[in-house]
Amino acid sequence: MKYRDFGKTGIKVSEIGFGTWAIGGNSHGMSYGPTDDKASTDAVMRAMDLGLNFFDTADVYGWGHAEELLGKCFRGRRDRIILAAKVGADFYQGTGFQTFTPEYIRFALEKSLARLQTDYLDVYQLHNPPLKLLGNEATYATLKELKKEGKIRAWGVSVFTAVEGITAINVGHPDCLQIAYNIFSFRPAEQLFPLAFEKGCAIIAREPLANGFLTGKYKSGKPFRFAAGDMRKSWPDDYIKARIEAAAQLGFLERVGQSLPQAALRYSLSEASVSTVIVGIKTPEQADENIEAVQAGLKETELAKIREMQARGFKPEREIWKES
Repeated sequence: MKYRDFGKTGIKVSEIGFGTWAIGGNSHGMSYGPTDDKASTDAVMRAMDLGLNFFDTADVYGWGHAEELLGKCFRGRRDRIILAAKVGADFYQGTGFQTFTPEYIRFALEKSLARLQTDYLDVYQLHNPPLKLLGNEATYATLKELKKEGKIRAWGVSVFTAVEGITAINVGHPDCLQIAYNIFSFRPAEQLFPLAFEKGCAIIAREPLANGFLTGKYKSGKPFRFAAGDMRKSWPDDYIKARIEAAAQLGFLERVGQSLPQAALRYSLSEASVSTVIVGIKTPEQADENIEAVQAGLKETELAKIREMQARGFKPEREIWKES
């Protein structure tokens, strides 16, 4: 495993991070289909054995279930991992609520710490707050206090758009920023990433496999159906078709020693501003394949061809999901 600096925090993180949205399960209808807790914990343990140390979670993933699984896995191993969590998706009130008050942030942190069986977090992130809050300096005050108190080592913001990220950096000066970045969603590299690099703000790149459409699993003309509880089940057919057709143009990336998902991970890691790329891992086998991606990079000719396709407008026509 290779490691990178996490901005100016002094923390070293594995280039591949473990995204835990999927292992939270789909009991609340906002995940990637059915999961098996035994397979999930085996995947976490396998990832750690392979040197992965960055785990990204959120209290809302499975309404606490992902955190509970991690807490069990990290017993006696807490000093080996960098644990990042998020706050703001207020599932305590039900689905669709957001709360970012100082009182709620402290309440939610204590709940997360209990489920994770730890007394501190390495990274604590605001979970997709609206632009209005991102532009208010007071929004970040509680996280700064928690860092001074030693409850968290670093803090950041998870955002949907580059505009939101730029606002957060200029107003709040976070230690890190999380945003979707992949072959389809490449715009953050144009203005946001240079600013983050200049300010010493670490970038956590999520959705490197574009919600699964860069795995090679879905083929044009091949019937498939998303399982109950999979968020993609409600996506428009034309959007899904556009993503599948876009991915079909990337066959040139598949070669001996490189699968399409490995190439997609290598693309996200080709950006020097990125500290870690978080990918959903549900099985030990997925851990093996994803972590193997760091053993090499994309060829310059492959990167050039991807950029040429992007410049011609190579991407799905519209974005309907803005993560996790």
